[in-house]
Amino acid sequence: MISKNQIKFVRQLEHKKFRKKEQLFVAEGPKVVGDLLRAGFNAYQIFATNEWKHNGLAFQEVSKEELQKLSFLQHPQEVLAVFEIPSQEQASFSPLSLALDDVQDPGNLGTIIRIADWFGITTIYCSEGTADAWNPKVVQATMGSIARVNLIYTDLAEMIRNSKVPVYGTLLDGQNIYTQELSKEGIIVMGNEGNGISQEIRQLITHKLLIPQFHEGPESLNVAIATAITCSEFRRRE
Repeated sequence: MISKNQIKFVRQLEHKKFRKKEQLFVAEGPKVVGDLLRAGFNAYQIFATNEWKHNGLAFQEVSKEELQKLSFLQHPQEVLAVFEIPSQEQASFSPLSLALDDVQDPGNLGTIIRIADWFGITTIYCSEGTADAWNPKVVQATMGSIARVNLIYTDLAEMIRNSKVPVYGTLLDGQNIYTQELSKEGIIVMGNEGNGISQEIRQLITHKLLIPQFHEGPESLNVAIATAITCSEFRRRE
C-alpha cells in the first residue's frame, strides 16, 4: 500500500523546481519505462500493478486505484517509474544536430525529440528558455525516444559561435529547402512557436531555408511539423 507521502512526492515532480532539487523525473507506461530501463537510466522507484512484465526487477506493487493517484495520465498504464535525471553530457557535435530556440510547448518538444530519434539525430541543443525535457508531458510525448537522444541545455548563441559546421534555420526570407544544397553535417535551428528564431540566433544562421507553401492558407507551420519536414529533407539527400 502506498503512503500519502509517496503520492505527494511523485506528484511534486510535475514541477520543474522540485525536479531540479531532487534530480528526478517521472515516466509512465510499459513502452516509455521499458525504453528508459534498457537505455541504462537509473530507476529511483518503480510502482506497478501485477500486470506489468518486470523481468525480475524490484518494484512496489500497487492497485490500479493507487496507480491512478500517482499518475499524470488520464488512463494510467501498468507502471509508473521515478528515474534519476542523467548528467548533461557536453558531447562532441554529432554530424547533424538540432538546436531549439525557446520552444515552449511540452507537446511540441516531446514530438521533436521523437522526430530526432526517428531520423537518427542523437543530439538536441536547447536554449535555457526551452521547455524542460523532464516535464512529465514531454517525457510521455517522446514515447521513449528521450532514452536515445542527448539533450543539452546551453547558451545557444555561444554554442553556435563555437561550432565549425553550417547552421541552418527555417525563415520566411529563406531559400526553398527543396532546391538548396544541404550538407550531411550541420546544426538545424528551430524557433519559438510564436516568435520564430530570435534576432540574436538569426544573425548566426549561415543557410536560411524556407519550407514553401503550395496553397494559400495558414500563416505558419507547427514547429514540430516543420522540424519533421526539414529533417526528412536532410536525410533524403543522403
